[in-house]
Amino acid sequence: MKTLKTAAAVLAIAATTMTMSACGARDTSAPASGGESAPAEGAISVGIAMPQKTSQNWVEAEDMFKENCAEQGIDCTIQFANGGVAEQQNQVSAMIENGVQVLVIGAIDGSQLGTQLKAAKDAGITVVAYDRLLTNTTDLDYYIAYDNFGVGQLQGQALLEGLEAKAGEGPWDIELFGGSPDDSNSLKFFGGAMDVLQPKIDDGTVVVKSGQAEFTQVATQGWLPKNAQDRMAALLTSTYQGDEVPDGVLSPNDTLGRAIITAVEQAGKPVPVVTGQDSEDESVTLVTQGKQYSTIFKDTRPLVKSTIALAIELAKGAAEPKVDGATLDSEQYESMAGNPVKSFLLTPQIVTADNAADVYKDDAHRMELVNAAK
Repeated sequence: MKTLKTAAAVLAIAATTMTMSACGARDTSAPASGGESAPAEGAISVGIAMPQKTSQNWVEAEDMFKENCAEQGIDCTIQFANGGVAEQQNQVSAMIENGVQVLVIGAIDGSQLGTQLKAAKDAGITVVAYDRLLTNTTDLDYYIAYDNFGVGQLQGQALLEGLEAKAGEGPWDIELFGGSPDDSNSLKFFGGAMDVLQPKIDDGTVVVKSGQAEFTQVATQGWLPKNAQDRMAALLTSTYQGDEVPDGVLSPNDTLGRAIITAVEQAGKPVPVVTGQDSEDESVTLVTQGKQYSTIFKDTRPLVKSTIALAIELAKGAAEPKVDGATLDSEQYESMAGNPVKSFLLTPQIVTADNAADVYKDDAHRMELVNAAK
């Protein structure tokens, strides 16, 4: 077992409150359950249903959607469902009743909207899953996201590279964390990571010392940092004695990565190699400083822009829409067994201290964080 250099304490993620806003040609101030005015006659109407604001990328998406809708002159309503699944179901139903032409849905639980999606289908509304796949339904037309299996592969690759660079010679002890089981992306992230890590586990290069290597054992309900921090603290108590720590930890996103680091530091132990995802502000700083080994950059700007462009094409009746900068995959993602969904996939990037300035060079905000952290 190797000991890594101690890192500074990490701030916990701040909670955000629920907001509901509109963009484009009108303002909606009605309750989330409905009561909105009808779209302007002749305008393209898009309803955008988003989940809780559990990470920075969801918060950023709100303003980006509003700006893109306004620039394109389309009638666009965006709502977040911080109250949970039932609230999102009501919001989607209200958008259908209000006569949107295209529904863009970032689901809280992608398996719980079957009734609403059938109603959309019956009403002739095109449905696009945004960032998170909708499941348990055949009433889904398109999916647009970063390649989530590819994200997991990059996380597994980053973990191995970090172990080689920071943890000395192997074999290396690692621990695994997964996302929330109600998020369809979580299995994709974990599956991609294990696609890279499992051969190294099989040949003994890395060892999951706790023995907890199944998704059901490592999932983090609700993507809540407290759940990840508590589990990491328990692993340190049960599996790592004295100053021992795992050499590396697979974290599926930045929020959980920071929670894992916090648990290690609160135990008074040196921080291992920790992965992440989303390029959240705090983690951009930590990665630049070398305290969190890596994150993944999934630039929200092209994802939102491409989503609105796709929605406009669909509203105009395009039979074979195209998305610039995305790869069309018609096999990998299924909304249910035997029902593949046409998926437009953007390409994510690994970020470490070595390449942060290059990856973020076109993102003024993150470049400011990188420069300040040096």
